[in-house]
Amino acid sequence: MCIESNVEDIDQRIARACERAGRSVTEVVLVAATKTVPLQLIERAYNAGIRHFGENRVQEAKGKIEAIDSMVRSGSTWHMLGHLQTNKVNSALRLFDVVQSIDSVKLAKVLNEHLDHELPILLEVNMGEESGKTGLSANQLPDVLDRIAEFSHLQVQGLMAMGPLVGDPEESRPFFRKARLLRDSLGLKQLSMGMTNDFEVAIEEGATMVRIGRAIFGKRSY
Repeated sequence: MCIESNVEDIDQRIARACERAGRSVTEVVLVAATKTVPLQLIERAYNAGIRHFGENRVQEAKGKIEAIDSMVRSGSTWHMLGHLQTNKVNSALRLFDVVQSIDSVKLAKVLNEHLDHELPILLEVNMGEESGKTGLSANQLPDVLDRIAEFSHLQVQGLMAMGPLVGDPEESRPFFRKARLLRDSLGLKQLSMGMTNDFEVAIEEGATMVRIGRAIFGKRSY
């Protein structure tokens, strides 16, 4: 597996998607999703230019981030992408620089109580309003934003959009467009959406962060 050529290919695809959308490539952050990815591949991705990494589980992230090369740790930004349980908040705050998966006022309150500095967060929204998936509904967001505004240590930067899994990336476009319009209506800046199979469409519809795993590291082994 050539991590370096994979990263180069993704960078080129991001650039072409930005060009089609009339956007600057500097508007889009590539977050490498490292769930189940071993340390050596993460370090190779860092050497290939990746600076943002995302993990889904606190326990797995703890083992990796504490063991990873100190240069990689200090030179990168780590994003919490998965559902965060309130009993894992202390551990998460020692590991992550950004939490993308805030899905309740309760979780935001617990985070705020454990912080002594500002933490950038995104609100996770379930655009397809699918049962069984985490995330806030679009209708909940204004009230949740108002309530989180009372928490002095949390900096709401935008939304993380979760759309339904579909085969054709074009089927995701309406959900991505809806997420962008929702983000704009709330006066937020960041919009994290799009993964390996649909990140180009997500960029065309306004994503400022894309979360890519398989296209960088290959198929996951569980």
